[in-house]
Parts: sequence; C-alpha cells; structure tokens
Amino acid sequence: MPVDRDLDVLKLYVEGEIARGAEAIAAETAVEAELLAGLAEDVGRRSVVVPVGRRVSFATYFNAFPASYWRRWTSVDEVVLRVRARGQATVIVYRSSAKGHAQRVGSVRIDSATSREETFRLTLSPFIDGGWYWMDVLAGETEAVLERADWCAGGSAAEGIRQGRVSLGITTFNRPEFCVDQLLALARAPEVLDIVDDIYVVDQGTQRVRDDGRFGRAESELGPRLRLIEQGNLGGSGGFSRAMDETLQAGRSDYVLLLDDDVVTETEGVLRAVAFADFARTPTIVGGHMFNLFARSQLHAYGETIGRYRWWWEEAPHTKREHDFAVPPSLNPRAKTSSGSLRQTKWLHRRVDVDYNGWWMCLIPVDVVRKVGLSMPMFIKWDDAEYCVRAGGAGFPTVSLPGMAAWHVPWQDKDDGIDWQAYFHERNRLVTALMHSPYERGGNLVKESYIISVKHALAMQYSTAELMLSAIEDVLSGPEHMHAGIATKLSEIMAFRAAFPDARNRGSHEEFPQVRATRPPRRGRGFKPPRGTVNVLASAMRGTIKQLRPVDPGARANPQAVVPHIDRHWSLLSQVDSALVSSADGTKVAWYQRDPERFRRILARTSLLHARLSREWPELSGRYRAAMAELAAPEAWRTTFQAAASTGDTGDTASTGDAEGERA
Repeated sequence: MPVDRDLDVLKLYVEGEIARGAEAIAAETAVEAELLAGLAEDVGRRSVVVPVGRRVSFATYFNAFPASYWRRWTSVDEVVLRVRARGQATVIVYRSSAKGHAQRVGSVRIDSATSREETFRLTLSPFIDGGWYWMDVLAGETEAVLERADWCAGGSAAEGIRQGRVSLGITTFNRPEFCVDQLLALARAPEVLDIVDDIYVVDQGTQRVRDDGRFGRAESELGPRLRLIEQGNLGGSGGFSRAMDETLQAGRSDYVLLLDDDVVTETEGVLRAVAFADFARTPTIVGGHMFNLFARSQLHAYGETIGRYRWWWEEAPHTKREHDFAVPPSLNPRAKTSSGSLRQTKWLHRRVDVDYNGWWMCLIPVDVVRKVGLSMPMFIKWDDAEYCVRAGGAGFPTVSLPGMAAWHVPWQDKDDGIDWQAYFHERNRLVTALMHSPYERGGNLVKESYIISVKHALAMQYSTAELMLSAIEDVLSGPEHMHAGIATKLSEIMAFRAAFPDARNRGSHEEFPQVRATRPPRRGRGFKPPRGTVNVLASAMRGTIKQLRPVDPGARANPQAVVPHIDRHWSLLSQVDSALVSSADGTKVAWYQRDPERFRRILARTSLLHARLSREWPELSGRYRAAMAELAAPEAWRTTFQAAASTGDTGDTASTGDAEGERA
C-alpha cells in the first residue's frame, strides 16, 4: 500500500473498496505481536481490510506480478504466491495472456479468526509474449483481513541463489530538500536497508545537502552507510559515474542503483530490482518506470527505444505514453495517450522490450560496470541511453521492470530543448549516433539536425541555434573535448546565452514595453500550424523571406505580439519582428526580436557545418568508436573528478568555489 496514504496513487496498488489500510492494521498487528512501532508500520503497509461482502483486486501496477518479464529474462520457471489472512476471505488467482485476456487459475477460502497462510504454486510457462498474475480478495459475512501477500521465486532456480547487495547513487544539484526527503524515505524502509551497503550522495551544487536542517536526522538514521561526496558540477553523467566508481572501489556490492535527486521512490522497487537481477540469466540492467510527480497515477512511458534512422527517443512499439491508471479508459482509439486500469488496458499485458531506461531509477550490475566502464562524459542528456546501448552491444540487456518505479517531475513543463541544455541535446545525440548508429552517415540525423537549426533561427531563437552549431563544432573537434570541457562548458554556455534577447527572461509581461501590433490577423483568422509538406515548405519560404527583410523600427521599441508557449511554433514566430513568448512552466517571459544579420550568419554557418558533418561522418565515427573505452574508463573519470575538486567549478557563474569532501 502507499507509504503516505495518497489517494491519488491508490489505484496503482488496489482496485475496489477497502475499509482500512496501513495505519489501522499496523496498530492492531503491533498489539497482537508485540512488535516495535517501526516494524508495525511495515507490517501495516502490506495489509488491507476488506469490508463485509466487498471485493478488492490486486490487478494493479504495484501488486500484480509481471510474469512475462520473469519468464523472458530470468531462470525462474515457477512463482509462489503466499497469502496470510484471517476472517472470512476468498482468494482468487488470475492470469492474463499477452492479448490481455484473463482467466481464473485457482482459489482458496479462508474462514478463521486467527491468521492462516495459503500457498499457490504458479508456472511461468505460458508467458513468453506477455501476461501477469494477480489475485482478488472477497470478504464474506465478516470482514476479511489480508495481513500479507508475497510473490516468491519457486522451483529449482530458487535454490542456491545468493541475496545480492546494492549501493545507491544519488546525484544532486541544488535540491537539498528533495534529496533529504529521499534519504528519510530510505531510512523508513528497514527491509531495503538490509541489502544496502552504501548510499552515495554526490552533491554538485551550491545549496548543500548538508545544510538542510533535517540532514542530521537522515545521517543519524542511515548511519555509516550514508556517504556524502561534494564535488564540482560534472552533470548527471559525472555524478552517477562517481557513484559507480565509488561502488567499484569499495568492492562490496553486486549492484549500483542510480536515483535522481528530484524523485519520490517506491522503496519496494529497490528490493524488486535486486531480486530480478539476482535471478537474471545474464547480468542485466534493471530500470524503473517513471510516474508524473504532479499527476501521480500517470505513467510517463511503459518502455523506451531509440529510433535508429532518426536517432531519437521513442516510446516502445505497441505502447502509449502518459497512461493514467486512475482515469477510465479513453473511447478514442487514435488517442496518443492512454488510460484505464491494468485489467482494462490490453496493451499493458504485452511484454515490452526496450533499448534503455532513464537514470531516474536504474540498477546496474557491477559486472556490467567492470566490462563497459562508467558513463560517457556527456554532462547531461543521452548519457543513460548511450550507456544502455553500449551495454547491450556487450551482451548485457536492459529491462524496464513493471512494479519498480519513481515519481519524477514531468518533461512537458520544461524548456530543455531551447534553453542552455540545447547544446547537450545536440552534441550528445550526435556523439551517441557516431558511436552506435548502424546507418551510413547517421541515417536521417544530419538532415534533421539541419532542419531543426533553421527552425530555431526562423523562430528568433538565435541562442538555441547558436548553441546547436557550437555543439557541432565541438563534435567535429573529436572525442578529446568531452572530458576536457565537462567541468567548464556550462559556465561558458550561460555566459554566451546572456547576450541574446530570447534567453533573457522576466517574471511577467508587465516588465516589457506595451505590445503594439502593426497589422491585424490575416482575414481575421487566428494562427494554425501548417500541415502537409507543401504548406510547411511554403511557410518556411515565407519565413525566410521575412527574416531577410529590414525590421520594422517600431518592433524594437515595442513587442508586436504575445505568444503563449502552447502556440510557440516556428511558422508563427517567423512572421513577426518581435514577440513576448512565455516559458513551458508558465513562470517566465522572453522578448524575441528578429535580427536579419544574425539570421544570415546562422543560415550560412549551419549549412557549412552540416555539410562538413555529413562529409566527415565516417572518419569521425571511427574516432569516437575507438575512444569509447578510454572515455568511459574509471581512470579517465578519476582524473576528471580530481580536476573538478581542485577547480571547484559548479557550472554556476555566481559560484565562488566548491571543495570536495566526504562524510560517513
């Protein structure tokens, strides 16, 4: 059951009406078994009371058993369901097929005033392509108390398997409150801490985790396993590489589990990830799903792949993004998003294979780290995808495991495609393709990159276009630039962007001059993005002609339009001389201003750079592939860690220093 009794996520745990959950049962169990209060909370979290005559189902994301994943990737051929209950209860076990068809497998009736345990031995044989196991509980003439239920590995595969040990790696930058919340949540999960060797918190910010008022409590409760490391800002790739390397050097753990600092973790997922990895046929990266922190029953993606020809992230085939388990099923079969319970949503029953898993929650076997190395020095963006692709090439698969998840800030409220992160998006996408793309000259990537840069220029997003071109220049310089610039590149980018109007944000429209439109909308119609190749090309041509004309003098003194973020399309922005454009999160506004001379320079430069990139692709690809092992080597990273410690660069131009330290 949910730790915080959050009703928004209840349907991820149970379907139906329950009378009492964790708190009430914890109190009862503590009295009956004379357990300590801390342990009683854990017992209660695994218990529910079903009212008289009611039925509840555990055909839910966190409580159903993803049988097809265990069938495909592990040596387990049988799962054992152990149920402990009292009162009048009928427990019914179901399974589903890859098509989402459910069938009853078995049942048992319990009528006892005291606890009674029942066992179901369930084969994994029919789950090659997909399917789940789950149970329903029906109360009789008295309430039914489900005290505990566990899915356990059975059969010969369970014999002789040693319980794996794990170290956790949390990378954080200026989110001390989030980070300490996560540490305290781990402290409240003693069953998780039983298998944890070390918790590495790699703090790369200027707002230190140790300065949070609750850090002392977390430090006291977690004890010597908590290790706080403070270093210069090397981005997510540098922070997670540090956690990997510390785990390697400690030599105690079988796995390192990476966690973002801005997530709320279902701690049970740590146990499930380790158990799955323990039984995996080959060392396997086990990733958790991401739920929306602000709409907590909404799943970001059920699985993710890389479209090889475009070299871009995609949701896995046969899945839909932003599935909401708490909303009734959509009646629109063409909808890109999805909703409905596990039982109602047929595509959730098909096993989904992935290319990578995000590092918001991802377990990596130490054996994999020894073989393929640490992260590429990418700072942020593409480091997780590249690592999984590299590991896959070495024979180590990645599995996104249902039932293992964290809640994370969603992407739709971020402008990371046009802000300072645009550099890392472009550079790391190109670098990853140079290392791993199966297509000559990267497939469609170079062409698509060129089109995107022109769109940004047409939209007066000159800072974004310039950052893309800077990224291409660095890629063309060769792989040596990656470690050399990882500690300083962000400061350079922030200083560079400060000169561009589209990068200078204010808190409201009132901080800018009054908007004065020079002409009304054509025929009184509002804006609609062009559709179809002919209309898109025509719009691009009109925008290009507009960009080459002189700017209306009035547009320098006053914006010509207000453009909400949702309407921020290049074809609209290319038709005005200036506009106030809001940010994705609704907190900022920037004044975009057309600059014909800069547009000409960008157009010429992007044409030359993309032509050169295409021409030199085969030679560049060979260089980057040859450098992969060296770039990811622990020895190379240790040199970078030491340099970051000595310079104290946090990537924030306001920062004055950052010394490395460690505390147990």
